[in-house]
Amino acid sequence: MNNLFSKTPTPINEPVRSYAPGSPERASLRSMLKKMRGEQIDIPAFIGGKEVRTGDTLNVVVPHEHRHILGTAHQCGVPELESAIHSAVDARNDWMYMDWSDRASIFLKAAELLAGPYRDIINASTMLGQSKNPYQAEIDSACELIDFFRFNVRFMEQIYNDQPISSPGVWNRVQYRALEGFVFAVTPFNFTSIAGNLPTAPALMGNTVLWKPASTQLLSAYYLYKMFEEAGLPKGVINMIPGKGSTVGNTIFASEHFTGLHFTGSTGTFNHMWSTIGNNMNTYRTYPRVVGETGGKDFIVAHPSADAVAVGTAIVRGAFEYQGQKCSAASRVYLPKSLWPIIKEVVKAQLDEIKMGPVEDFTNFINAVIDKAAYDSITGYIKHAKTAPGVEIFHGGGFSDAEGYFIEPTVLVTTDPSYRTMCEEIFGPVVTIHIYDDSKYAETLQLLNKTSPFALTGAVFAQDRSVIAATTNALNDCAGNFYINDKPTGAVVGQQPFGGARASGTNDKAGSFLNLVRWTSARSIKETFVPAHHFSYPFHQADPSDIKI
Repeated sequence: MNNLFSKTPTPINEPVRSYAPGSPERASLRSMLKKMRGEQIDIPAFIGGKEVRTGDTLNVVVPHEHRHILGTAHQCGVPELESAIHSAVDARNDWMYMDWSDRASIFLKAAELLAGPYRDIINASTMLGQSKNPYQAEIDSACELIDFFRFNVRFMEQIYNDQPISSPGVWNRVQYRALEGFVFAVTPFNFTSIAGNLPTAPALMGNTVLWKPASTQLLSAYYLYKMFEEAGLPKGVINMIPGKGSTVGNTIFASEHFTGLHFTGSTGTFNHMWSTIGNNMNTYRTYPRVVGETGGKDFIVAHPSADAVAVGTAIVRGAFEYQGQKCSAASRVYLPKSLWPIIKEVVKAQLDEIKMGPVEDFTNFINAVIDKAAYDSITGYIKHAKTAPGVEIFHGGGFSDAEGYFIEPTVLVTTDPSYRTMCEEIFGPVVTIHIYDDSKYAETLQLLNKTSPFALTGAVFAQDRSVIAATTNALNDCAGNFYINDKPTGAVVGQQPFGGARASGTNDKAGSFLNLVRWTSARSIKETFVPAHHFSYPFHQADPSDIKI
């Protein structure tokens, strides 16, 4: 089809299913959950398209029932990692020269597989392995990942169509090449969509990838890889390499073929990786691309003109959906004294309605945090707050890991705007509120700006338009995703490109062309149809009228 100028399908955001009582999708998902709960699968690494079992395994468990084992996963050591590097290097030539429309078709097919036969599989594995309720799984592992596949294909077409002008007798072109080497994708536990997007976005642009999923996301990662296979992804293009972070990182960053990092995770880990890359610069053939989305200390600030009920609802949803285990989750809130009496009643009333428990009970809004380490870290903040001066536990504060890693949605109120839970990333169901005097709104914005090193998401609530405009300007550098009269979570691909700056990452905006263009290395090509046959130019020819000096 070398005479075909492909036009990709116009992407639309995948509709979110409701899973309401009596709906067919509810019954279908329940059936898949039951099936998966009764299985124990053996999860290999995937290197060069082959299943690799090392015998060095870890258990994959249900966070809300941690004695229930869903499977075992094989961890890669240095020999397997070196094999994966070779596989990625060997696959690069054929993959990067494959017609872009053929690469596009693979991920468009993946979108259709996920929208159809894989929807229950990926949703159920996310629910069980990562303790997400059906709605949180649906908007993440189904809808957002489908959107990534469809919209990224359109963004790729948009990039390739961006071509320079040509002067008479010349044809100018830009070739958007794959990077020279392989890309290392490191993905987190909390979003299956991120686990799917970080390796596939560079792959779509012609790169080969080594993909390290989080050890607490390996169940859904396994099914994602099987879906990529069914979509027609060639062997060696994406190699899935579970393993210990230090072992994987040290081996990969030591390779001369390392050419890019696509990362979502903690700020500390990203900083360590960047430092390691910097120390290894003499090893690499080219300067690596480093793209990362890291931590957040995301805020809600309300002006006295705000809708108090909307603010209270945003606190509950923004702070506690998926147990606050979102890098965008509301974690610190600044409220005017005049609205606090109404907002606290709204928050209390709504939290009193919330049920907590296993994901298999669809009436539960709150489920378990991901593992023992997260549980210990989060509950440490709650324990400290119980004895800290100037801090009140307004709601929640209870926790238990007897059966699963359950922590009640916890609301702290502090008189100290610099108290640790106003400053430090917690990554759990804990939000801290500071009440300010109505007359000190401007000062509160300055305080908010200085309190945290992060700049990922934030929200302002106000009815006064001049206040909204002034706040948007005052908080210009505080958030890469800024929300007006809405909670600071829930970015949609193609609508709100996602990412932050400061200690929150490189702000390369997943869900837009800005991310994809990072995985290309442009080459300008100038073709002259009738080239010059002599060095001379008219300017230096003799002219009798010239005045000699």
